[in-house]
Amino acid sequence: MKYFFSIIICIFFSSNGQSQIYEIGVFAGGSNLIGDVGSTQYIAPNKPAFGAIFKWNRSPRHSYRFSIISTTLEALDNQSDDPRRIERGYTFSNNLLELAAGVEFTFIDFNLHYNGVLATPYLYTGFTAANHDNHYFSNGIQTSEGTNSWAYGIPMAIGFKMTLNRKFILGLEIGARYTFSDELDGSVPETESLQPNFSFGNVNNNDWYMFTGLTLTYTFGRNSCYCKF
Repeated sequence: MKYFFSIIICIFFSSNGQSQIYEIGVFAGGSNLIGDVGSTQYIAPNKPAFGAIFKWNRSPRHSYRFSIISTTLEALDNQSDDPRRIERGYTFSNNLLELAAGVEFTFIDFNLHYNGVLATPYLYTGFTAANHDNHYFSNGIQTSEGTNSWAYGIPMAIGFKMTLNRKFILGLEIGARYTFSDELDGSVPETESLQPNFSFGNVNNNDWYMFTGLTLTYTFGRNSCYCKF
């Protein structure tokens, strides 16, 4: 009976021990907007972005991930390669707070119970909700609507991470956020009565924004069970 319970306990922890490894840490980098105002370059961070990340590693190949990132999206027409935008000369700035949840997939097994150095590329996707201020342009000047909205979207990120030791993991990530909104850059006012007179740009394209930066996480949690029979 003693060995029976020992076997049951070992099987339980062996199958679930991997799921007991967690990570908590920070993100630091930059952001840039891809919309109807400013530069048309995809990776061109021009404002700092900071946040916190939590991961629940369910296996050596995937983890559930939650994050909160704060930044100011800024777009300047005079930094664009489009002569029409340069001539227009709009300047845009918008505070943004993103909440995100998703799944991170590694290309190579990333078993945190391994004592040596681990390194792997990874992909990340899921869902985002970004709170932002609402603006529009009146006579070429950014004008606040005095409200804020949530822009929902899908993150698509690629990165590379490696263990620094048994407790810390360093990562480099480039991530695009496709949103279901065209209101981030002020090209479409949130107030419907303003839309006919103050909308501009390509109304068929929603806004994107990018995060480029580093992550540093601390690992903790229960190790696997190693039973001796």
